[in-house]
Parts: sequence; structure tokens; C-alpha cells
Amino acid sequence: MIRRGSVLTSVTVALVGTLLGANGVGAAPASSAAIPVFDHIYLIVMENHDYGAIVGNAQAPYINGLIASGGLATQWYATTHPSQPNYLALFAGSTFGIVDDGVHHLQHTNLVDQLAAAHRTWRVYAQDYPGNCSPAASAAGPVDLAGLAGTYVRKHDPAMSFTDISGSATRCARISRLTGFDPAAADVELIVPNLSNDMHDGTIAQGDSFLRSFVPMITGSAAFANSLLVITWDEGSSNLGGGGHVATILVSGAVVAGTRSAVHHDHFSWLRTVEDAWGLPCMRSTCQAADLGEFFTH
Repeated sequence: MIRRGSVLTSVTVALVGTLLGANGVGAAPASSAAIPVFDHIYLIVMENHDYGAIVGNAQAPYINGLIASGGLATQWYATTHPSQPNYLALFAGSTFGIVDDGVHHLQHTNLVDQLAAAHRTWRVYAQDYPGNCSPAASAAGPVDLAGLAGTYVRKHDPAMSFTDISGSATRCARISRLTGFDPAAADVELIVPNLSNDMHDGTIAQGDSFLRSFVPMITGSAAFANSLLVITWDEGSSNLGGGGHVATILVSGAVVAGTRSAVHHDHFSWLRTVEDAWGLPCMRSTCQAADLGEFFTH
């Protein structure tokens, strides 16, 4: 058993690579030594706004406060269009050739498999998700812990696209509504706001208000003392870098306030950072992606 928070030995990393290597996972990457061994890594994915629409926008005062007190990747690019393949890139290091927002049943390894092989845990908190391993493409719901009432969409819930999750009662039970959110529940926690709160249907101001209500539940918790929160946008309005130039914010005690990085990053960089933090083998396009190590060297 690998103890939580420990550094994997080269033998263990090689074993994990062997277990997963048949389906897109490579050898342990030459990772940045700067990535801390975080207790928890959180990811919140917002929707459909370019970097310039968020950074410096007076309609997003809370977000820009997070930028001022944390870190900002100034050259982060979404992978493609439309939404769904960007979520797949974040969750499994590939778009798998998906070019739509349809229902897909993918038989590929993913972040969950990597974490399971390393005896680490995960949760997906998707606002207004119906629960009970629901395969629903969408579902409207009432206010779910924070922000506005809105609609869950499966295309923004990448875990449900993988059959080794959707077909497993044990695994898909780890996907739930936001109500009951616990920042200490798992090593990796993916937070998917509903369409009203992620800026897809709602405004930038509404998305900012949701984050103002929700983010302190993470950053104000004891679990956040040695942890990392990343907030990104799934895609922008252009084809720059594949899916547009988007803002990505890092919040952590390990990040000096006001840190900026002009290193080229994309959605594969988040997963690469998770891999490098815990010595996991790289997966598909994460093997060529830059991690976020420069934010932690000070």
C-alpha cells in the first residue's frame, strides 16, 4: 500500500506504468521537482469565456481578487471546440477524437484509473446531477448548495463518459450533487457548476457570485492547508491554441500572491500537474504538456 502523501519509488512508478501502459499511459514523466506533494487538488471548470473577458473585468471582482492573491497562467489555451472534448482532455489526457457534445461510452483509461493504481481517491461534484449513476444527458434542479438553480449536463461531467466508471456502481457513486460537498472527501475533487453558475447560460457576474459563495468552502477548510485549487474555463470564443485563450487561476498557500506565468499551458497541464505531484505515470498528451511547477518555485 502506498501511504498517502508519500513519494512513489521508481519501482512503484514502473509497476503503475505497467498496469496502465496498455491504454495510453507512459512511463513516469521527467516531472518538475517543484510540484509539492499536495494533500488535495481541486479543479473547478467554468464555461465559454476568453481570457480578456475575465481578467480585469469589473463584473468579476471575486475572480480578480483570487488572481491578485494567487497565481495566473497568462498563456493557457483550451484544447478544442466544443465543450465535451475539453473536459475529456482534463480528465484523461486526450479528446479521443470526440468533436461533439453527444453521449459517448469510452473504453479508455482515465484519471480515476491512475488514482486507483496509486491508492488515491477522487470525487466529482456536479451541480444538479440526478445521482444513482444516472445516464441522463441533462437534468434541471433547484439551488444546489450555492449559486442559482440550473441544469446539469452530462457533457460537462467527463467521468460519465468512461464505461469503467459509468458501468461501476461503486465508482459512479463517487459522482454526486454539490450539496454535501466535503473538501476532505478525496485526493482529487472535480467541481462542475450547473449551466446557470458556470457562465454558460448565466452571466459573468452570476458565475463570479457562485465562486464567491462556493470557493471559501474549500479555501476556508482545514483540508486546504497543503492543497491546490485550480479554476479554468473549458473554451474561449476563438481557435487560438485549439480552443481559445482562457484564464486559469491557481489558489494555494504554496503560490506567492500575484504570481504570473507566461509558460504555454493547456488543459493537459492540469492533469500533468496531478501526475507530477504524486509521481504518477503520464497519460497520453500529458506526457508532452508543461506542468505548473513554476508557480511553486519561490
